[in-house]
Amino acid sequence: MAKTIFVFPFLIFFGVITYFTIPILKKSDPKLLPSALVDKDVPERKLPSLFKNKRGFDHEDLMGTETLINFFSSWCGPCRVEHDILMKISEGKTVRLFGINYKDQTQAAIRWLQELGDPFERIVADKDGRAAIDWGVYGVPETYLIDKEGKVRYRHVGPLTERVLKEKLMPIIQLLRNNKDE
Repeated sequence: MAKTIFVFPFLIFFGVITYFTIPILKKSDPKLLPSALVDKDVPERKLPSLFKNKRGFDHEDLMGTETLINFFSSWCGPCRVEHDILMKISEGKTVRLFGINYKDQTQAAIRWLQELGDPFERIVADKDGRAAIDWGVYGVPETYLIDKEGKVRYRHVGPLTERVLKEKLMPIIQLLRNNKDE
């Protein structure tokens, strides 16, 4: 019985070490979160516009050309950090940009967009977070690249940066457009 007491903590320690060592040995990136939606159709949910005088969007509105879907909130610090990149994308008109305002107060979101600028072609409100669940969102900001057939081709968790735009998004967008031409 006394030997069992000494073996049990050793087994727990060995289990914890193994749990943290395997990803390191596999060289997997702990920041990568898998997405069940990549290479699948976008969720079929119609959402209302954040603004009363504009249209919302649904899965059919995502057909025909590449589109970035950005989940954001006015209360989200990293969303503020990435906002300049979203404005740059919007100004460059390299890809359509739609926004989904996640679990936010309407007036707070509108004030936030008035203060920082509105980069979105269309923007909808996900007040209860159900659309985020459909998309598999872990938290804001998250950005999805949708191809012209309405399939998710890439997911980025966290704020967009110049580096992500240059090294990840633009090459995938270019690849999708090259495949479109063939």
